[in-house]
Formats: sequence, C-alpha cells, structure tokens
Amino acid sequence: MRHGINTAILRQGTAHSPSFFSVSRAMGNNTTDLADFCIPANPYFPTDEMFKHLESNLRTILKFYPSDVATIIGQLSGTLGLNPSTVSMANGSTELITWIDRLLVDTSIAVPVPTFGRWTDQSLETGKRVDMFLLREANKFELRIDEYIQFIRSRGSRVAVLCNPNNPDGGYIPRREVIRFMDELIDLDLVVIDESFIEFVEVERGASVAEEAALRPNVIVLKSLGKNFGLHGIRFGYQIANPALTKKISAALPKWNVNSLAEAFVFMLADHRAEYEESLKMLALDRFMMASQLSRFPELTVFPSQANFLLVKLPAGIEGGAFCDHLLSEHHLLVRNCGNKIGLSSRFLRFGVRPDTEVDRLVEGLRGVERMNDDASTHPLGAMELVSSPEPTRSFG
Repeated sequence: MRHGINTAILRQGTAHSPSFFSVSRAMGNNTTDLADFCIPANPYFPTDEMFKHLESNLRTILKFYPSDVATIIGQLSGTLGLNPSTVSMANGSTELITWIDRLLVDTSIAVPVPTFGRWTDQSLETGKRVDMFLLREANKFELRIDEYIQFIRSRGSRVAVLCNPNNPDGGYIPRREVIRFMDELIDLDLVVIDESFIEFVEVERGASVAEEAALRPNVIVLKSLGKNFGLHGIRFGYQIANPALTKKISAALPKWNVNSLAEAFVFMLADHRAEYEESLKMLALDRFMMASQLSRFPELTVFPSQANFLLVKLPAGIEGGAFCDHLLSEHHLLVRNCGNKIGLSSRFLRFGVRPDTEVDRLVEGLRGVERMNDDASTHPLGAMELVSSPEPTRSFG
C-alpha cells in the first residue's frame, strides 16, 4: 500500500483531471511508480532512440528560436503527404478550436455530447448558442449520422462538429458515413471533423477524411499530434482545410506559436515512420487485452472503442470520485473521472490504454478496493468481484 497523497487538494478549482505535474508535486516529486491512465497518449512512441537524440540536442533546442511556422508546416506536410497550403499548425488543437470559434462560428454550433469539452465550452464562453445532440448510453453512445443531421436541421445550427473517434467513449464512424455527413451539410457555414484520435483506428485502413475536407468549401479536419505521437507536453496540433479557409485561420494565429522542441520532433518523424506504425499495432493489441481484462469484472460496463482509451461505467451506488481517489492514493494510478462531461456522471471513467504491466496494477487495484473493509457497503466499489475466467491470449482471434 502507498499513502500520503492529498487527493482533495488535487481536485480543488479544476474542471479537468489533475495534471501529471500536479500529482507529482503532491507526491513530493516521487513519480517513479505513477501509472497515468488519465491522459491518453501513445506509450510506445517516441522510441528511446528518439528521446536520446532530443536529449543530446536539448541545449540547442531550448536556446534558439524555432524556424518560421511555414518551414515547420512544409516539413510536416512532406512527411504526411499533405499540401502545405491546406495546413495550419498551432500550439495544441485547443488553440485551433479557439480560433475556429472566434473566426467561423457566428451564431450557433451543433455538438454531440458527451464529447471533448472544449467543443461545447469554447462557444458557450463566447456567447454562441450550443445545440447539444445527446448520444444515448442505451445505444453505447453510437452517433447515428441521419439522426444527427435531422437534429442539426431542426435546430437550424450553422456549424456542426463531429469527433471521430469520439472522446471519451472511443466510438468510431466509418469513413464513408463521415463523407456523407460532410456532403449532406455542404450548405452550413462550417463542418468540423475532429480526428484527434483517428490514427488509433484499427477496423478501417485510411480512416481519415482529411483529403476530402481539403476539396470542400466548408470543412475543417482537426488533428492532434500529441495523442498519437505520445508527446502531450509539446502541445502541437494542426488543421486541414481548403486553402482559403486555411489562410483565414493562419492569418489569425500568433506568430512563433510552434516551439523549437516541436520543430525538432517534426523533423525527426520522416526517419521513424516504421517505428511509429509499429507502435500503433502494439497499442491496438493492448486495447484488446485491456478491454478483456476489465470485462472480467461483471459489475463494470466496458464500452467498445477504436481510440487509445476505454470508457467504463461503475455499478450503481458507486461514487467515481472516491474510486479514483483510492486508486491514486493507495496504488498510484491516475484515472480520468468523467463526471464533469456533459451527458455523463461520475460513475463513468476513462482509462487510457496502457501496456500489460500497468494494466495488471489497475486490475490489482480493482481487486484491492473490495478488501478495504469487511463491510462491503462502505467500499468505494461495494462488493465488486473479479470473475474467474481464462486469461485472454494476446491475439485478435
């Protein structure tokens, strides 16, 4: 058992889960055994070799200005096979969401919920009408394109957002359906397809609609490099749209909004594409194995996901905050409580997909909760038990 973390302090005044650095400070900077299931980042990329290269050049990277953003965009576009005139790069996808709202959302925006909170919060903060389309738990939070389009038409929404895969449930919409969605709404002011987690999709190759977006007058595709490349701390993302839309967004973005560390990494990518593709295969297998492990607890509901995280619902009567506090204070496991997401309650948790060794610790933490007290009614997880069943084999089968 581990003790000493004041989890109440970590929750004060925040609308999001505590950062790794906040937890680290609360732990006295002793994070050697902290497993982060909260932030969904690729655990297999960058490789150790890439980190060593960055470390050996860190003094130069931090000491000098980065290149102009056009140079960085040119390199990224060449590596990813994009037309640089269709790409804007920013200090994280959240910066792009901010400017999309300020420049291109005049009156109203339709957003499925639950989803990434900035899509509702940003426009609410600037006084726009946010039309929220509820994704139903009974349908496993599936977004049905025809129903969403009908909702948009009935509300008269002028901008529509679609996150694919969706955050926090990981639900995926087939590429052909996303293209149909864009074409059905060609008369809107703007359609945004948030593909922050598209690289993790396994059921369909070439899942992105970025190339199609660049051919349409009112579509933006949003990408977040931090998730799939495992570097949330750098804060860099990009958008793809037709050249006119891209120029409008690029003109509003602050100068020097991409730092030298991001530039150094972008220029490394071309030489490490094979390792990156392998990391995605490894993570897909981890997702399968982790879902299998969590599904062995019959009281938990584990929702299907094509992202690098799993949405899990706790049984009735279980308080998610107490559960997360226990895992953090006693097992040093940081977990995302989704109680502050519109359309969910604190019984919903999001687990970032992690390697086997860390998932074993999570399973042990779930088992340990039920041993906290002889009276099951006082446990954060009540009397939850692990079902004895064969261990899943490391195969997609």
